[in-house]
Amino acid sequence: MKKILFLFLAAGVFTFIAAACTQKKKSEKAQASADSTFTTVKQPEWSRNAVIYEVNLRQYTDSGTITAFDRELPRLKELGVDILWFMPVYPISQDGKKGELGSYYAVRDYKAFNPEFGTIEQFKNTVKKAHDLGMKVILDWVPNHTGRDNAWVSEHPEWYAKNEAGEMYGPYDWTDVYKLDYDNNDMRAAMVDAFKFWLTEADVDGFRCDVAGEVPTDFWDKTRPQLDSVKEVFMLAEASKPELQKNGFNMGYNWPMKDLFSEIAATAGQYTFKDAQGNMRTFPKKHAVDIDSLLSLQDLEYPRDTYLMNMITNHDLNSWEGTEQERLGNLTDAFAVLSYTLPGMPLIYTGQETGLNRALEFFKKDTPPTWEPRNSYFEFYKKLNHLKHTQPALQAGINGGEMVRYPTTDNNLYIFSRAVDNTCVYVFVNLGNENAEVKYTGNAPAPNETTINFFTGATEAFPSSLMPGEYKVYVNR
Repeated sequence: MKKILFLFLAAGVFTFIAAACTQKKKSEKAQASADSTFTTVKQPEWSRNAVIYEVNLRQYTDSGTITAFDRELPRLKELGVDILWFMPVYPISQDGKKGELGSYYAVRDYKAFNPEFGTIEQFKNTVKKAHDLGMKVILDWVPNHTGRDNAWVSEHPEWYAKNEAGEMYGPYDWTDVYKLDYDNNDMRAAMVDAFKFWLTEADVDGFRCDVAGEVPTDFWDKTRPQLDSVKEVFMLAEASKPELQKNGFNMGYNWPMKDLFSEIAATAGQYTFKDAQGNMRTFPKKHAVDIDSLLSLQDLEYPRDTYLMNMITNHDLNSWEGTEQERLGNLTDAFAVLSYTLPGMPLIYTGQETGLNRALEFFKKDTPPTWEPRNSYFEFYKKLNHLKHTQPALQAGINGGEMVRYPTTDNNLYIFSRAVDNTCVYVFVNLGNENAEVKYTGNAPAPNETTINFFTGATEAFPSSLMPGEYKVYVNR
């Protein structure tokens, strides 16, 4: 996480020091290896300005095959994607199968490729094509449980957790899986062996680990060096659990920021999602300035130089918690801008770059998003990806610029800058439901003659007011 500058006010509220955007980033790499506040995980340099893209392969094309997906690789390269995260590609358990096709996350065989998607040789070819285009590939991994007809169930029943009746069981309402027992060292060894299979056989670059926080932290701490001995890997934890990122993972989920985005949108009257029973969630009242407190907390909790993944949607959100339009309304694009400019790495989910405004089916085949012709959403995210790639201040981890906040009289405005080595990014967003005048309560941002509006290319004065959902991003090169 980036260190964040803040000032404690007498009212007991945290706000960030307002100052001119002229600071330079100090090199901290030399001290990182000896400083216990740092993660021990090495962050690859290619990851610092990277954008991650989640591939829902089943729903990506009419056939849902890996060879059909290959045709989209040049488009994703043009979009500016750096990491392809494939939802699970393994055969799906048939015992207790949910819906027509079952859940991606009920794994039948950790060392096989789902025949519905094609062959493992075809997948290897996809990985090579992605690598040739300069993209990395990580696989969704399911370490907490297996499908109920996974071979381990019959061959190694001692590898599974048991309930009071001595029966295998699935956590929560996951009736198509059985939970694994991490007290069993033989199971742990088999899991590591399965990880290594995909590193050596398919040359993937890492893993997104499902419900990683329910697997003992010491497993990740011991497993990471074993995977790095095969090749440098990038590990994403589906968890907001700081201890996982001390020795095991490069990046975790920024669930708290996702929740705060929804709370801010709901306060502004933009949240409209209703569940299957027609109920709408209730949220505490939150405003843009509440982002400050969350960032301050995360800065204290997380090891230094670790990442959090920022998002406005993903497969779980889209299928179960509402589309980004249902959760964020007319603030959607402003929150997308924040997902790129706040500390961390931004995520794009399948169809997000088209403005997809419907939930994709989870357990059966669905109509894929319309990839062509490309629309304004494609250009919007292509532009944001270019911003992430070209602005050193937006690097993830310790190389990125510290946030400097410019508080105003309106709690719905969020205005900040980040700077590194005389390059600077200024961000202005209105996350409220009314027009807001920009009246600073302290120092104001100070542009120079080269500061331009990133989206228009025009040199202009900073805004004196912002409409609801309006955003502005300025750069000086």
